Amino acid sequence: MTLFSDPQSRGYAAITGTAYLGIAVFGGFAIAYVPSQIIVPGDAAATLANIIARRGLYLSGIGADVVVMLLEVMALSLLYHMFRPVSATLSFAAAMARLGMVAVMAAMLFFHAGALALAEPGATLGHFSDGQRADLAGLLLQMHKSGVWIWQMFFALHLILLGWLVAASGRFPRLLGMAMMLGAAGYAVDSIHAFAVPDAVAFGYLKIALLVIVTLAEIGFALWLLLVGPRPAAARPA
Repeated sequence: MTLFSDPQSRGYAAITGTAYLGIAVFGGFAIAYVPSQIIVPGDAAATLANIIARRGLYLSGIGADVVVMLLEVMALSLLYHMFRPVSATLSFAAAMARLGMVAVMAAMLFFHAGALALAEPGATLGHFSDGQRADLAGLLLQMHKSGVWIWQMFFALHLILLGWLVAASGRFPRLLGMAMMLGAAGYAVDSIHAFAVPDAVAFGYLKIALLVIVTLAEIGFALWLLLVGPRPAAARPA
């Protein structure tokens, strides 16, 4: 496993970039595509019916979530060692923040499992009416959605720290690190907007702008890791 022996090598960076892009692909499927096909806003009964009718897709989304979490553990470990020479303390804090995010994501799967169990006719709470089971499944899915607002706070902290490490390293474009730090607030703003002030229109526009910035920065960083790799240690920041 020589590729893992030198955190400052191009091969090590390529593995990290591959993990990062894998998270984007599987995460996009699990977080964006599957819910768009299953969840019917404001209609728990229709949502439960979709889970039953498209059970395979629903399970595929859960499976993609598991893949994302495994890749996240690899990515945070790789990033920790890559940026440890810049600041051991901040690199460790960034890793712990990302691990906290993964822990919340793992807990959220229990709500998916509960909703799936309720969708199985007669398998769970058979003495409940269809409407009662649908309402309970809707509650579980809402709790799952609330979990997103929680893990986004951990991820915002991670990206602020990672952005600083990228900018200070001198081995990657400083602009990518600065964009990560700026855009990271988008995840926090999104959580605050959804949970505390859902009617604040300005928050909605602000989060969109910040999330666009951080998404471009993260994809740019992943592609840089995969295709270019770190600059020599003596290079000055861009």
